[in-house]
Amino acid sequence: MTATEKLSPTKDKNYNLVKLLEESLQKVFQMETYIADAERDGDRELAEWFRKIQENNRKAGEQGKKLLKARLDGE
Repeated sequence: MTATEKLSPTKDKNYNLVKLLEESLQKVFQMETYIADAERDGDRELAEWFRKIQENNRKAGEQGKKLLKARLDGE
């Protein structure tokens, strides 16, 4: 059994793509809370690190949306 089979309720690659896309975009919003907490505590270094994570997830989300669109348009 592979890691994908353990984690995915279906063996559908598009489902896996959608799930990861959802998780990436959810992290973008979650980071807002973490950034605010760090800024409230005066920890600029941590806030900046959270912003970098947020940007990486935003990029992954945009890439995932393009990939999903291309796959769905091709079906």
